[in-house]
Amino acid sequence: MNEAFQKDCLEILASKVERGEISRRRFTQLAAMVLAGAPFALRAGQARADSGQLVFVNWGGDAVKAYDQAYGVPFQKETGVVVKQDGTGPTEGGITAQFKSGKPTWDIVDADPFSAISLGKQGMIEQIDYKVVDKSKFRPGFGWDYAASTYFFSYVIAYDSSKFGDKVPTGMADFFDVQKFPGKRSLYKWGAGMWEAALLADGVAPEKLYPLDLKRAHDKIAAFKDNIVSYWGGGAESQQVLMNGDASMALVWSTRASVMEQDSNGQIKFIWDQGLISPGAMAVIKNNPGGKDTAMKFIASSQDPQKQLVMFNMLGQGPANPATDALIPNDKKRINPVDPANISKQVALDMNWYADNYGAALDAYTKIISA
Repeated sequence: MNEAFQKDCLEILASKVERGEISRRRFTQLAAMVLAGAPFALRAGQARADSGQLVFVNWGGDAVKAYDQAYGVPFQKETGVVVKQDGTGPTEGGITAQFKSGKPTWDIVDADPFSAISLGKQGMIEQIDYKVVDKSKFRPGFGWDYAASTYFFSYVIAYDSSKFGDKVPTGMADFFDVQKFPGKRSLYKWGAGMWEAALLADGVAPEKLYPLDLKRAHDKIAAFKDNIVSYWGGGAESQQVLMNGDASMALVWSTRASVMEQDSNGQIKFIWDQGLISPGAMAVIKNNPGGKDTAMKFIASSQDPQKQLVMFNMLGQGPANPATDALIPNDKKRINPVDPANISKQVALDMNWYADNYGAALDAYTKIISA
C-alpha cells in the first residue's frame, strides 16, 4: 500500500506545480538542491553506496527532491556523509533480492512497517538501534523492532455534500448505509483499511478490531457489492469517481481527499471520524554497504521536527514526531492526519497483524471483489 500512496503524493505535487501553487523560485531552489543526486534516481537500481555514503531508496519522482531537501542535504552538512537518492521503489521483492545477492547496494528504504517487520523476522532487516534513534520522538505505539516511524496518511470517508442536504456522515456505519446516504460507493482494491472499515460498520468496537475477523469483514463487503461502483487502485481513480458523480462516497487517502475538497470548491468534503491511520517508515537492509551505525544516525537525524515539516509541506505526509504538529500553520492543521484534533477520531492499522496476515487476507479480498 505504501508504494501506491507514495506515487499518488508525487502526482499531487506535480499538479500543484502545473497550477502554479509552487513558485518558479521555489521550483528552482528544489531543482538546484537535487541536481547532483538526480542521475542516481534516473538510473534506478544502479546507485551504489561507497565509503562515507548512504543510498536511500524511495518511490522516485518528486520524492527524490523531498527526501533530499528534508533529510539528505542536512545530513551531509551535519556529518559529511553523502546521501544518494535512488528512486527505484523499495518493493518487498526488491529488498529481498538486495539482501539475497550478498552484496546489497541499498542502505535505507522507505518501507511499509509490516514489510519491514516480516523481512526483519527473516533476517533481512536490521533491528532499529533505539540507543541512537529516539523512541520518545515517535507517536506512542509507532516504533517497531525493524522499522522507524517516518510519516502517516489515512483512509477517510470523502463524500459529495450536494447529494445529502444537511446530513453529514459520522463514521463507517454511514458509509455502508445507502438508505440514509443514497448513492454508489468506491473502495480501495488492495484491501488495506477496507477490512477495518467493514468491521467498524458492522458494529465492532475500535479497540476490539484486532485480530481482524476476516470472514465477518468479507461477508459485510460481499453483501454490499451491488452498491460499489469501483475499486480504485490509485488516487486519481478515487478522485475521478467522486468528481464525475459516479459515487456519492468513497474511502480514499486523506491527501487526495483534501485535494478534492479544494478542486470542487468544497462540494466534496471529508471527515476524520473513524479514519484509518496508516504509517510509513524507514528500515535498514542487513549488511548494508554504508554501515548499520551510519544508517541509524541518518534515521535519528530525520526525527528533527523542522525536517519533517518539509515533508509535510512537499508531500502532505503527517509527521512522525509529534513536536512537528506545533510548526504546521493553523490553516493546514485540519489536513494533517495526525494532528491531535484529527488523530483522536481515528483508528491505527496494526502493522504486526499486517505483517503476519496481509498476503492471505488480500488473496481472499481479491476473490470477493472480482467474483
